[in-house]
Amino acid sequence: MNPESRLFIDGELVPAASGRTYANISPVTEEVIGQVADAGTEDMERAIAAARRAFDTTDWSTNHALRLRCIRQLRDALLAVRDDFKQQIAAETGSPLGICGAGGPQCDVPIGFIDYTLESLPKFQWSRDIGVSAFGTLKSRRLVEKEAIGVVACITPWNVPLQINLAKCIPALAAGCTVVLKAAPDTPWSATMLGRLVKEHTEIPAGVFNVITSEDPREVGDQLVGDPRVDMVSFTGSTAVGKHIMARASATVKKVFLELGGKSANILLDDADFGSALLSALGVCFHAGQGCAIATRLLVPKSRQAEAEEILKTYFGYIQYGNPAAEDQIMGPLINKRQQERVLGYIERGKQEGARLLLGGGRPAQLPRGCYVEPTVFVDVTNDMTIAREEIFGPVLAVIAYDDEEDAIRIANDSVYGLSGAVWSADEARALRVARRIRTGTINVNGGNFYAADAPFGGYKQSGLGREMGAEGFEEYLETKTIAIRV
Repeated sequence: MNPESRLFIDGELVPAASGRTYANISPVTEEVIGQVADAGTEDMERAIAAARRAFDTTDWSTNHALRLRCIRQLRDALLAVRDDFKQQIAAETGSPLGICGAGGPQCDVPIGFIDYTLESLPKFQWSRDIGVSAFGTLKSRRLVEKEAIGVVACITPWNVPLQINLAKCIPALAAGCTVVLKAAPDTPWSATMLGRLVKEHTEIPAGVFNVITSEDPREVGDQLVGDPRVDMVSFTGSTAVGKHIMARASATVKKVFLELGGKSANILLDDADFGSALLSALGVCFHAGQGCAIATRLLVPKSRQAEAEEILKTYFGYIQYGNPAAEDQIMGPLINKRQQERVLGYIERGKQEGARLLLGGGRPAQLPRGCYVEPTVFVDVTNDMTIAREEIFGPVLAVIAYDDEEDAIRIANDSVYGLSGAVWSADEARALRVARRIRTGTINVNGGNFYAADAPFGGYKQSGLGREMGAEGFEEYLETKTIAIRV
């Protein structure tokens, strides 16, 4: 199966109106691996118009049986092509096959998550009777109805593109919305293939699902967010871009879902088993640290800092990378040269501000090609340093020593972000008590993992608004209507 290079607009696979394409570049080899349509404002206008017309003039929003059938068809089509699709995703993201396979978030797992929607959609209560109320002598029976919000702009990032494409588009479609999916420029195939599968293997009506790819996403992105025909924007990406989208969307008072940055804290309490707990610190190497929920601040008690440093030196020595075909590697390159330079810049900033480099800190000498950065650990970090405040999105761990439990909680919460985190203790009740005091949308205790189709994901503070996945993620795409009937 060859990659799909075309846009998907109004039920058809089409080139950009201008005829332009742009190169899809491998972060592993830094070479061109293919081309994809470079959409402009004319293409985006057609996609928005198609989505608006499909919502307003078809029965997609009310035909629950059709939606269920179509989502099952898309799931089956994805399963049929997943081995080839996996290779394409690995090629454009740089992820080693070890995190594209059965246990990873790049392909198999997000496809499997569709089953949650297929199982829960038939059970959803679209209308409920809340009984009769009296207003003076007037009595009314009230119904509360759930309806699709309308046209949804799904704007997705490049780190786990299929996961987030599906996490947005599947519940939006299941809710009865129509969708314009604007893919990240660096990972277009993870979106364009969805357009081909919808076209060739499903009964989804023309205009219900549309896919746009563009080398420079700013112009078409602003067009999509600002258009009054779009009822909702669902965005995952940086906090800076999220703030821009929120401001842009305010002009038309459309709903905005934002899943943004993180600077999550991994807290090892003083009674934790460091031998097992510190293995979790290797999470900063997963997909080269390109994950918003990765715990990039490691909080350890000052009394055990030296012990932690020695264990970290050993554990980080286990990390192998540089072979994209490896099933046992979790780390690949950064997505592009710009991101590589950005991460290296943060590392230099850490040195300048007084953090001590324990290991890593540069480009790996053994890999002359590819956008790699060595797994990097800083110690003697204070929470006011740049590397402790800002999201680096690379394989960089900041180790912060704390005085006592209250100090650890204070440091963990002293952040503009609130997306995820972890707590470790020999006493589960103690760990849970601390976890409940951390101001984040998700948190793991003693090695637990929140990531699942039925678990809502999202953040507090500048990590975002709303939730993705789970029942809460589905209801993001619904409006609530109250109907009163005189009795």
